[in-house]
Amino acid sequence: MKSTTDFILLDLFSDSQHPGFLVAIVLMILMVAITGNSVLALLIWGDAYFHTPMYFLLSQLSFMDLTLISTTVPKMAADFFSGHRGISRTGCGVQIFLYLTLGVAECVLLTLMAFDRYLAICRPLRYAVFMTSSVCVQMAASSWAGGVLASLMHTIYAMHFSTCGSRKIHHFYCEVMALLKLSCEDTSTYEKVILASGIVFLLIPFGLILTSYTLIFLAILPMSSLKGKKKALATYFSHLGVVSLYFGPAMIIYMTPGSSLFPEVDQYLFLFDAIITPALNPLIYSLRNKEVVGALKKVLGRMLMVKQERS
Repeated sequence: MKSTTDFILLDLFSDSQHPGFLVAIVLMILMVAITGNSVLALLIWGDAYFHTPMYFLLSQLSFMDLTLISTTVPKMAADFFSGHRGISRTGCGVQIFLYLTLGVAECVLLTLMAFDRYLAICRPLRYAVFMTSSVCVQMAASSWAGGVLASLMHTIYAMHFSTCGSRKIHHFYCEVMALLKLSCEDTSTYEKVILASGIVFLLIPFGLILTSYTLIFLAILPMSSLKGKKKALATYFSHLGVVSLYFGPAMIIYMTPGSSLFPEVDQYLFLFDAIITPALNPLIYSLRNKEVVGALKKVLGRMLMVKQERS
């Protein structure tokens, strides 16, 4: 029996003729994300060659993506197979807190990763002096701290609104904007706070990233070494691709008026931002990075040799 404080999450694929097939695809994406991000993080942490600032920050991105997709898909799949779509008010608050923590932390981290690449390519002589191990740890810590503080503020603020009438959240997980639509109070002031947060954590970081990568691109063009230019461009386009995949949907969601987006459009943007992107990130970095591919082949080769010796 449902408590009166429970919310009901609506199925993402309820209008589809083949919801089971689509949920199976989402679960496959989940497995790709878990495998890809776990392997990439373990490679970086386990191989001394990758103990550099760029790869340390990349390992943090992998961990964030791994946790981000795990906050939404397992609950969505469990709801689909069990037929029970309820979530308690506390559970809703926890889901909002985790998602926003990881979302904001990733925005900050991607900005710092762009700065790291700017220093490495445009200021190589200062790079080793500035990007010490302690600075890298501080960068990662500031990303997580910024995410926790911003998320805590928004979670407390959003959850204090009382709801009336329907308790159906038109979303596949507890999302702030979808939850606000159930409130019987005036949320216009808080929606302005969300817009301001979007400017601080989305628009400004995105502008800084574009600035960094414009300077990087201008520095790459005159390079005389074809091999060096190709390697730099590979890093440039892979990171820029990650940034576009992540910031694009997020800016549409949080920097447009809540009533201007159809609920279905809002959900599919979240599907792309919170599910597809975490699966693509490790593939983009690993497939375009010869060092990562080479290290993975070595690990797989060692595992195969050990298996053959045991047999």
